[in-house]
Amino acid sequence: MALPNVLHAYFVIHCIINSLFFITPGSSRPWLNTSFSSFPNETIDTKLCIDTNCIKKASSDYGNMIQDLPFGVLYPSSVSDIIHLVESSYNSSSSFTIAARGNGHSVRGQAMAKDGVVVNMGSMSVDVNRSIIVSGNSSLGFYADVGGEQLWIDVLRTTLEHGLAPVSWTDYLYLTVGGTLSNAGISGQSSFHGPQISNVLEMDVITGKGEFITCSKNTNSDLFYAVLGGLGQFGIITRARIVLDKAPNRVKWVRIIYEDFSKFTKDQEHLISIDGFNYVEGSLIMKNSSTDFFSPADESMINSLASENGILYSLEAVKYYDDYVINTIDEELQMILKELSFKPGFIFKKDASFFDFLNRVRDEELLLQPLGLWDVPHPWLNLFVPKSRIMDFNEGVFVEIIQKQNRSTSGPFLVYPINRKKWDDNMSVVIPEDDDDMFYTVALLNSATGAKDWATIDEQNTKILEFCDKSGIKVKQYFPHYGKREEWMKHFGKKWGVFKERKAQFDPKMILSPGQRIFNSR
Repeated sequence: MALPNVLHAYFVIHCIINSLFFITPGSSRPWLNTSFSSFPNETIDTKLCIDTNCIKKASSDYGNMIQDLPFGVLYPSSVSDIIHLVESSYNSSSSFTIAARGNGHSVRGQAMAKDGVVVNMGSMSVDVNRSIIVSGNSSLGFYADVGGEQLWIDVLRTTLEHGLAPVSWTDYLYLTVGGTLSNAGISGQSSFHGPQISNVLEMDVITGKGEFITCSKNTNSDLFYAVLGGLGQFGIITRARIVLDKAPNRVKWVRIIYEDFSKFTKDQEHLISIDGFNYVEGSLIMKNSSTDFFSPADESMINSLASENGILYSLEAVKYYDDYVINTIDEELQMILKELSFKPGFIFKKDASFFDFLNRVRDEELLLQPLGLWDVPHPWLNLFVPKSRIMDFNEGVFVEIIQKQNRSTSGPFLVYPINRKKWDDNMSVVIPEDDDDMFYTVALLNSATGAKDWATIDEQNTKILEFCDKSGIKVKQYFPHYGKREEWMKHFGKKWGVFKERKAQFDPKMILSPGQRIFNSR
């Protein structure tokens, strides 16, 4: 579908001037309150910003590598504003594209809409108390109805007031609920509870036709499964019902150093197969690596070992606890750790609040922002690697490419296994197509100092993908980005046919999320 020119987009949007907004919210959605009809005298035209500042902000993202200028940015006050915008495009003879933007944390322009309209979801998040409602009981379970525009950090703060919390997280909490559910939402809890998309009971979604639909596994299930991990292709999430559980007070936080990758992966796989820890991740440690987890003395000792070995592997594990086990938690932890095969003398422990642990990346952000080291290009590469090939991946990528390129570490390089059984194959998200009971997440989260450094890192990313292809390691990209339809077809594999059918069903004019470049050419 060809994108409209700017004049046409302006004409179509202005055709809805003086429209009245009205839709009747269902009684099962009290969190919506009266938002649908609370602005009867306003029009989308008054909420559409087309000045330079609005356009500039919506044309870039956290990745700082792609720039696509939209025609305008919608600042909705209610869900009905978004419905009218989508309807105006769908009902036009020549539609304009629309992208929902949460906190702008995409890295390759996925939340952009060239010559179209970007919907700033954050403009609806003024009243957290209206958009995060905790419900349920001890027998049936607890949940939170959360606006798609809400940040996970606010979900955490609100649910903790009730002694509850979601069970699955991302490492960084300043992301929107709708944004992470459109991808998957993974972290060290994913092996125990599944990704965030596996912990959703119900959603309200605006489809590419402008339809407002409530969906779940039992109601409008095709849309439910399509949207979860669907990269924004089928609808805009305006509410999600998230599973909650009792929140712990504190955590025991452990980092363990390995020289041997085989022992490192064996211990990781063991820990996610037993009832012991609540979070397991891992990372590479290169020479001159730095993290505020270690004391200066410990960091010096670790870097000295890394210089000798070239590369080390750090297993990170967390065990939740409450006051009633405070006298036994250290003994429980020691019982688990004594079964592991790490390098003697290289185990490091911390005790932290549950909130501080989950919000750990924010502290790093606040340190880097004043130094100008946060808002830099981020040529990230996120992969799912089959368990059966992780040893080959280590030798071919971590050792032969990353270590031998001898660059100073410019971001965390994560590697950890995830239990496959916690993922629902009906959902749009793609994971490796094999029979392994686990697969590995590899996240090369590079930060670049400038355009030249960014290009060098991106060349390395290409080299990694080429190695996997030539070696027959059938990786799948997480946060995928491709330039050709054939590449997307290969990415989705056996899911491509269903994915394409769902697109035709829920967004037949290919209006939504053009920045993914699946159905819309650049």
